[in-house]
Amino acid sequence: MPRQFVHTHVHSDYSLLDGAAKVADLVAAAARCEQPALALTDHGNMCGAVDFYKTARKAGIKPIVGIEAYVAPRSRFDRQKNPVAAHHLIIMAQNETGYRNLIKLSSRAFTEGFYYVPRMDKELLAAHGEGLIVQSACLS
Repeated sequence: MPRQFVHTHVHSDYSLLDGAAKVADLVAAAARCEQPALALTDHGNMCGAVDFYKTARKAGIKPIVGIEAYVAPRSRFDRQKNPVAAHHLIIMAQNETGYRNLIKLSSRAFTEGFYYVPRMDKELLAAHGEGLIVQSACLS
């Protein structure tokens, strides 16, 4: 069996100032390349997750729902200079539990950690880490 490649760091037009591709175009490209799966990991949000999931399933591609999270260096409650220079992590749902935890993380990053961008911290990640796959992201 040939090795199969899957993109796990993918931004759509929901990643403001970083992604330009429409969800349908990303899925179509993955299908043309015969990729078995594709992740959507937009910066700081999951706005395209439902559209991505439905579009990928329809195309016969396994959707991997995720986010490229902004992680506050100390606490999501800190308000410090240069908040965008926070660390980035790719976080993907491995199963339904992971998806529910990803929603919690994303929501609390907006409601509790927002300072220029929605930020989470190690405390939130520890509390809601079940069912998630985490990998490094951008150099930061």
